[in-house]
Amino acid sequence: MPTRIAIAGAAGRMGRSLIELGRNMPGLTIAAAFEAPDNPLLGQDVGQLAGVGTLGIPLRSDAGLASADFEVLIDFTTPAATLAHLEACVGAGRAVVIGTTGLGNGRAAVDEAACRIPVVFAPNMSVGVNLCFKLLELATRVLGEDFDVEIVEAHHRHKVDAPSGTAVRMGEIVAAGLGRDLATCAVYGRQGQEGPRDPKTIGFATVRAGEIVGDHTVMFAGAGEVVEITHRAANRATFAGGALRAAQWLAGKAPGCYDMQDVLGLR
Repeated sequence: MPTRIAIAGAAGRMGRSLIELGRNMPGLTIAAAFEAPDNPLLGQDVGQLAGVGTLGIPLRSDAGLASADFEVLIDFTTPAATLAHLEACVGAGRAVVIGTTGLGNGRAAVDEAACRIPVVFAPNMSVGVNLCFKLLELATRVLGEDFDVEIVEAHHRHKVDAPSGTAVRMGEIVAAGLGRDLATCAVYGRQGQEGPRDPKTIGFATVRAGEIVGDHTVMFAGAGEVVEITHRAANRATFAGGALRAAQWLAGKAPGCYDMQDVLGLR
């Protein structure tokens, strides 16, 4: 039987991409779609909202999420909304795929929920980005302390958190490989007379402009050579496809906090 999924934030850009791809994805069926109670589009057919024709699935208020009939919720919304949806899914015994970034202290609630339900939580659902995460582990192990590390990311003008969750995760991977704590070695932007670069730091630079979907580059700069690992997203379908793949994988799993490395078998 196909896995019955629900989509939170279904009227947003990511929600519409999930509907467009998910409607024809083998092994999945879209059972419900939600938005905030004050969204003016409530009641409309989500297929029409996504531009793919009538699907017979009305956009519903997330106030009724806990009582809806689905197995896995896919959530790309806001931190506050995601945590409320997570609580509802714990109460109803439903699995959750979380692509929301900027959770901050809310990460503890994700870990707590994962003791009771299966959760895939990843700062980036793209298959290519998660392959880059694995490549960063290898690059850090091979290049080691002899290379300076700088991370540059660019996103559209509407993105509210900086640096991106993906960039932070990249920094965490590199820092762990070097035996450092990212919280103490990260440098977020530079200005003025700062003096020579501290070789123990990991630098971050952020760009917010236009309609850039998502670009990430990790630069390893050494004596006489530079190695770069770069991922560029052309559209949101790359994230939606990964999230749908995660939902299909998550159905029936034991409670726990998983990520895309688990989904893709990269552990």
